[in-house]
Amino acid sequence: MKLNYKLQGSGAAIFFLHGVFGSLDNLNMLAKDLQLNYQTIQVDMRNHGLSPWSDKMTFQAMADDIAELCHDLCLQNVIFIGHSMGGKVALQLTQIIPDIIERIVAIDIAPVKYPVSTNALVLKALAQCCNITDKKQIINIMKANGLSEPTIMFLLKSYKNGQWLFNIDVIIKQYASLCDWSSISPWLKPTLFIKGGNSDYICEADYEKIFQQFPYAKIETVIGAGHNVHAEKTTQVLQILHHWLNNHS
Repeated sequence: MKLNYKLQGSGAAIFFLHGVFGSLDNLNMLAKDLQLNYQTIQVDMRNHGLSPWSDKMTFQAMADDIAELCHDLCLQNVIFIGHSMGGKVALQLTQIIPDIIERIVAIDIAPVKYPVSTNALVLKALAQCCNITDKKQIINIMKANGLSEPTIMFLLKSYKNGQWLFNIDVIIKQYASLCDWSSISPWLKPTLFIKGGNSDYICEADYEKIFQQFPYAKIETVIGAGHNVHAEKTTQVLQILHHWLNNHS
C-alpha cells in the first residue's frame, strides 16, 4: 500500500509512526526538533489521515506498508520512533527489514498483548458518531460517553469537513488485532522504550517480555506523563531522545 507521508530535513532517516486514531502530525513536536539534524519521514498509517483504507488492520500489514515505503525511498540505517500502535509497528519491522533498521524508539507501548477493553469508551463513542456530521453533537456524544477533554480534542484533529480521516468501521472491527501481539525473534540492536509515569501501557510485569524480544532495550520513565507522553512532556522526551541517539551513534 502506498502511504501518504511528509519528508523534511536531511541526514540519517528517522521515521515517525503515530498511534491509533492519529495522523502524521501527531509526532510533529518531536519531528520539528529532530529534522534539524536528520531527515524526518512522518507517515499516515493505513486507515488513517490521507493514506488509503483497507479491511486489513494487522501489525504485519502495517509493517509491510512501512517496509514498502523504505524500499521506495531507498533508505538504509533507519531509526524508527513510534507511539502506541506505531511503536508496535516499529517493533514488528525488525522481523521484516532488520538489516536496514539502526535502532527503534517505542513510546509508551510494550511488545505484549493488551486487553481488548483498552479504549472501549472511545470505540463506543466513535461508533455512535460515525454517521453524524454536526461537530457539536459529536462532542456531546463523546462527553456523554465519559471521554476527557484532551481525548476529545485529539480525536477531533482527524475530523475535517464533516468527515473522519480514520476508518472507524474497520478500526472497531479489527481492534482485537491492534491489542494482540505474537512474540518475535530477539532483535539485537539498541531499542528504547519511553514510558509515561502515569500510564499503565508499560508495567514492570512487561519488562521480562521486553528484554526477551529486545535484549539491548533501555526503559526510560517520564514522571507525570500519561500515554501521550511525547505531547505532555515534549521537552523531557526530546532530552531523552537526544541523549540516547548521541550515545548510540
